[in-house]
This record gives sequence, structure tokens and C-alpha cells, in this order.
Amino acid sequence: MAEIDVSEILRAAIEPERKRARLEQPEQNGNGAAVMPSLSTGARQEEILAALEDDSAQAQIVDEALVKKLTGQLEKKQQKNREMRIKHGDDPKKFMDSEIELDTGVQEMHVIATNPEFYGLLVELGAIQIFVQLLAHENGDIVGATLNLLQELTDVDILNESSEGADSLVDALLSARIVECIVSGFAALNEANKDDADALHNGLNIFENILEFRPEFSDDCVTQGLFQWLLKRATQRGTFDGNKMYASELLALLLQTNESAREELTKKIDGMELLLRALAAYKRHDPGSLDETEHMENLFDALCSSLLYSPNRKNFLEGEGLQLMNLMLRERKQSRESALKVLDHATTGPEGQENCAKFIEILGLRTLFPLFLRTPTKVKRKDTTPNEHEEHVCAILAALMRSCDEDARQRIMQKFVEHEHEKMDRAVELFLKYRERVDKFLARRKREQANSEEEIDNDREYFDLLDGGLYTLQNITLLLADICAHTNSARQRAIKLFNMKTKQEILSKHLIPVLSKYAENLGEQADEERNRVDLFIARLNAAENAERQQ
Repeated sequence: MAEIDVSEILRAAIEPERKRARLEQPEQNGNGAAVMPSLSTGARQEEILAALEDDSAQAQIVDEALVKKLTGQLEKKQQKNREMRIKHGDDPKKFMDSEIELDTGVQEMHVIATNPEFYGLLVELGAIQIFVQLLAHENGDIVGATLNLLQELTDVDILNESSEGADSLVDALLSARIVECIVSGFAALNEANKDDADALHNGLNIFENILEFRPEFSDDCVTQGLFQWLLKRATQRGTFDGNKMYASELLALLLQTNESAREELTKKIDGMELLLRALAAYKRHDPGSLDETEHMENLFDALCSSLLYSPNRKNFLEGEGLQLMNLMLRERKQSRESALKVLDHATTGPEGQENCAKFIEILGLRTLFPLFLRTPTKVKRKDTTPNEHEEHVCAILAALMRSCDEDARQRIMQKFVEHEHEKMDRAVELFLKYRERVDKFLARRKREQANSEEEIDNDREYFDLLDGGLYTLQNITLLLADICAHTNSARQRAIKLFNMKTKQEILSKHLIPVLSKYAENLGEQADEERNRVDLFIARLNAAENAERQQ
């Protein structure tokens, strides 16, 4: 089994507000196209109540005949509007009525959204093609109304009510290149207008719905322009708003789940620079709200996921990402724990060698070791725990010892000797803490398996064990073994501490079982790492044999 990289689980997307577009008399924009303003805020209450009563009175039973009727009417209204726009393109007042009728036709289709058993019929009648054409309409209100309708049609709960109808609808949307159509439709929306901002939010919700229903849809999101749009919108300078947060959430999701998205990050534009520039705003200033905090975390998650693609680590290095993360660690703002996680991703594995060397060069050890010595008791990020803090710090130190040249390694080892071996004391403390966690996890899992008849999945068991503390235990053990194998005073200090705390002074009894288990689960391509572990074991045994002979 290959060496495991612990990844963060992204937060589920927030359910957006669902709101139908409202109509008023159209106005003309600078391009001569009619724009429908919202319903006047001075509308009388009794008129609104009367309209609601009228809607209730006209409630219809949805059946095949109604679906055909509404679809046919919408097609005719669309055709009429197109003809009126062509005929009276210079005089919006003359096609105003057809615009309102078209919008009404879109609104009437909402009754089908709660009846997914008719989705197949909707597709057969060509409704999807009508929707796609409406997404290219010159009037942003029509685009918004169509997005609102598609958002309701693709609601995940509704899709799951009828798999056959849902598959038919989603297949038709994908065949019509719905991603490309919606992204193009966004150009007709002005987010300064609340209704248009809501419409764009609905558009993003459509993507989220389909991604949840059919994860492989992420490929279309990358190839049809959504990924690039999300990257620009999520990192856009200026005022923070809900759509910016939603864009960062979907961006992080695509980067986490799709390798093509990671490759696309720096192809057309320098996405790494955009991410780092957007995150730099939180270097010395905390987010202004809980929503903005979530947005910041989404951007950090996106950055971490992008570093899973090796070439992006070089872009991160060249973009001075290490310097930015190091400054964030020093500032002690809400971004600190996320910056620590990014450093973990940037330095881990063979691909992190250059970043490890650069981190030493920019005096990163001065920042890292205080975090190693003391775990924050209160972590500002709500989804970060003290255990995760220790996991990241130990993983970074283990990566530095593995990847740096001999001069840098000596600098790290010297840190464990200075100040009366205080960092060695901390390393032994963490070792004992996480060994106890692993032991408790194994005991609990053994009890569970004793009461279960399910067949044991060894791979899954190992993943769960890593998550249960073994990953951090392995890293701290590698760190201890490396230092003890090369620094005699540190080894003697470790022996003394283990003897005091466990009454077992033989160092190999503590470290070698963890090292052996680690080596056993390394992949076939990890010969270099396996040889390194074997060398640690040999040196620990040799040192103990030499002491016995004295």
C-alpha cells in the first residue's frame, strides 16, 4: 500500500435561497435590449393577497396533458417573442408584452418541478432545448427565470424521487452542454441587482445539484468553462458576497475531486497567483463575518487540493507561497491553522523537496518550532482541532528531515539538542500520546468486530487507523528515529524519558514496532523510503548492542 496523504474533507455546500424572478414594466439598457425591473415596492398589500388567492384557485393537477400543454405554450411564446424582437428591435415597447408572456410561460413550468415522473416526457417534448435557448436570451430577467426553473428541476431531493426521470433530464442537460450555456448566460446578469444576483446563485446551485447526483459531471465543469469562471469569481477583488463564497466552495470541490481541474489551474491563467493574492488579504486581517471565514477556508482548501498535482508545487514555490504561509503563521490570525495545512501539503512526498529546502532558507524553523512545542488550546477555525494542528506540524518536520540536504538536517537536529533538549521532551510526549490513541482505537475496533459478522476490509482498516492517530504517530516516530540514530545526546535523553514514563528504557521496543508497520505498508515504488527506515532500525539496534557490550 502506498504511503497515505491525509486529506481534508470539504464542507457540504450551503443550500441557496430559492426565489422566482419578479416582473414589472421593462426598461431599455445601453444595448437597446429590454430589461424587466422588479415589482414595485409600493404594490398594495391587497393586490398581493388577491394574486395569491388567484394562484390557489387556479391550482392544477399535473398530468401528461398539462405537461404537453405548458411545454407547447412556452414554445409558442418563445417563438412569438423572437419574432417580435426581430421585427421591433429598435422599439422595446412593442415587444414588451411578448416578453412578459414568455416570462409567465417559464413561471408556469414550475409545477412540473415537483413531479419528476414527467421529466422523461419533458425531454421528449424538447423542453430542454427551449430552456437552453432561453439561457441565451437578451433579457437578463428571462435568463434569471430560466435559471430559477432549472434549479428547481435539478433539486437533488426531487431527482432522487425518480431515478429514471432524473437520468433522462440530466442526460439531456449534459447533451445540450448545459455548463457552457449557463456560464454564457451569466454574462447577461448584473450582480449589483439583487434579482440577478439571486439568479446567478441559482445557476451555481444547478451545478452543485448535478455534481451531487452525478459526480462525473465535474469533467464537463472543467472542459466547458465553469472552472475558469469559478476561479476568477472566487478570487475577484472587491466586496465579499454570497456568490463569491459559493464560487469558492464549488472551486474547492472541483479541485479536490478532479485531476483535470488541478491541471487546468495554471493553463489559461495563473490560477496559483490568483489564489495566493486572494489569500494574502487574510495575512494580517481576519475575515469580517462567519460567511467570509468560510470563504477563506474554501480558498485554502482549493490551494491544498491544487498542490496534489506536482507541477503546481513549483508554481506555489515561484509564487512565493511559502513566504506567505510563513508570514501567516507569525501573525496569529485566523488564517494560521490553514497556512499550516498548506505547508503540510506543499512539503510532503518527493515532490515537496524544493519547498522543504526553501522553507529552511526563509528561516521557517523559527516559526515552526514554537508551534511544535505548544499546541494552541483554542483554535479560531471551527473545523480545526488540536490533533490536526499536531498532525500538520509533525508531518512538516518529518518531510523536512526526509527531503533536506545534510546541512539543513543538522540545523533541525541541533534544534532538538538546544535548550536542554526541550523539543526532544515534546517529541516523546507526542509519541506517547498518539501511541495511546492508536491503542485505544485498536481496542475499540476489536470489540466492534467481535460483535459483527461483516468481512474485514484490511485496506479500509488501515485507512481508518491512520485517521485514528497512526499517521501522526508514524511521523513523530520517523522524526525520533532519525534524530536518535544520528545524535547521541538526543538518544540518551529519549531513553531517560521513556524510562521515566513507561519503565521501559530500551528505545527499540518503542520505535521499531511503529517503523516496521510503516515500512510494511509502503508501496512498491517507495524503495528509497523503505531503505531509510531499515537504516534507522539497524542503527538503533547497533547503538543498543554497543551499549550492552560496554
